[in-house]
Amino acid sequence: MAYNQQDAQQDACESTEPSGSEPPVDRLGRPGGGDHRRRTRLTWTALTVSLLVLALVVYCVQDALAAPGKQGATAKLARWGRCHHLVVVADLIDGRARTPGAADCSAGTLSVLRTTHPRAATKPRPVVAVVPLHPPVRTLVAPALPGEGVFSPLVVVGGQPVVQRALMRPDDEDATFPVGVVWMKRSALRFELHPGAAEPGGDWPVPPTVPTGHRTGLVATYNGGFKLSNGDSHGGFYLDGRTAVPLVDGAASEVFHRNGSLTIGTWNQDVAMAPDVVGVRQCLVPLVAGGRVTEAVYDGGTDVWGLTDGGNSFVARSGVGVDRNGDVIYVGGRLMSVETLADTLQRAGAVSAMMLDINLSWPSFISYDGTRHPSDPVPYNLVNFVRAPTRYYDQSSRDFVAVYARR
Repeated sequence: MAYNQQDAQQDACESTEPSGSEPPVDRLGRPGGGDHRRRTRLTWTALTVSLLVLALVVYCVQDALAAPGKQGATAKLARWGRCHHLVVVADLIDGRARTPGAADCSAGTLSVLRTTHPRAATKPRPVVAVVPLHPPVRTLVAPALPGEGVFSPLVVVGGQPVVQRALMRPDDEDATFPVGVVWMKRSALRFELHPGAAEPGGDWPVPPTVPTGHRTGLVATYNGGFKLSNGDSHGGFYLDGRTAVPLVDGAASEVFHRNGSLTIGTWNQDVAMAPDVVGVRQCLVPLVAGGRVTEAVYDGGTDVWGLTDGGNSFVARSGVGVDRNGDVIYVGGRLMSVETLADTLQRAGAVSAMMLDINLSWPSFISYDGTRHPSDPVPYNLVNFVRAPTRYYDQSSRDFVAVYARR
């Protein structure tokens, strides 16, 4: 890599040549031998430094991948990048824009709990009944951090917090990716099933988006379930008198009624077709039934719960359920197992619950702030989901649910 002794002696001789002598040449007789050697030295020096930097990066990356925690390699590398001020690189690795307050590098804090989430609100009107804040959820990690698992208003309608949220850590090492828990007052809201352009596909009177002109009173949207076209959902899809995919007995089902209400249960056991049913979305088997986490949660494998990104158990997941009062509960996060999803839904009060979509690109819960522009409310993600909060303002390839305030 360096010069040998003969090269060094030749350099010394050349440096003592008097001015006006012949220009120096290299060993091949080319002019400018000294410049050539200097360029060679600089090239080798730059290469050596580059190799050292590369070795350091490899060492740090290996250290990041070996860090404790149940998240996958992508999440660990993205977290390492943010903690070392490489936000652009981390965003490329993680595949998302950074959410303010979402990248706390210390596992002992949950900075996202201290962020202010915009609250959607309609114009104030006389308060008819008081909607209290939901009791705190027993957290997945003990002891709880300040504010963890505590509900706060997310959407206020008529002075009432009809949509509320709580945040918590999925485990004691993953504060960067909080779990979001949403409670929705069913009697104050209308739930509408929207088909996706590809799932289930086809022509429907309901559009695969929330278009301009249909956004007044919109308070929330959330994702549907597994793919229908290839049978991944192990269930069917029914909307407005038409069956796109046959409904399956025993499948976990969201059932949409003509009056705008939503019920959740096991098909042809505790929910079934009726004259007032306008939509049914089925996905897998129940997570929670009769107030208990089902045995399938602990015994089922990929044939029950589907394939995950990279084969990891802890991936982006989502689920929905109802409590004993019929109010609706949504849970979603970036790093959850089947067990933590089911457990969180039950802890939040769900007596019946089902899994919705999983993996990085699909879970989303979005709330809307119509304070300034009621006909075009501003969307906000519940937690640091990958998809932009404007997701359902654009045409969606997958089915989803839109939630409106009742007039």
